[in-house]
Amino acid sequence: MHSQGGVTGPARQVQIMSDGSARKTFYKIGEVCQITDTQPYVLRFWESEFPQLAPKKSRTGQRVYRQRDVDLVLQIKRLLYQEGYTIAGARKKLGMGEGQGALDDLFEPVAAGEPERLPDPLRPLGSVLSSVTGRLEAILKVMDETDRRLKGRR
Repeated sequence: MHSQGGVTGPARQVQIMSDGSARKTFYKIGEVCQITDTQPYVLRFWESEFPQLAPKKSRTGQRVYRQRDVDLVLQIKRLLYQEGYTIAGARKKLGMGEGQGALDDLFEPVAAGEPERLPDPLRPLGSVLSSVTGRLEAILKVMDETDRRLKGRR
């Protein structure tokens, strides 16, 4: 391993590949965002939904991603954005199982083989909207709590 410019530290280590190209050992969140064309808040959310995406923290508390984390981010992005998977579907496709995401406990599980129930057409529209509003408020609460926890780690 070599270091760039004489500065050592997790984000500065590079590995020289057989073709002469440099491949870093660790990446900061901004570098991962550049490589994967995603935003930091998206990566932080995916960390809560995909247990295998768990970057280490540096001594200063910054997320430090390995190459396999970057590869996983690219795989998650492809499944969600290009192939149209839901988060639960992408988690399943990646072999992560169900029930491991931060938002999973907000919704009632649908039994295997049972089609997802649509609202009864005779049910008044107001109660459907009220139900949706309640669920969205619960999601926002989880997101706000996650933001507060993440800000507290800094």
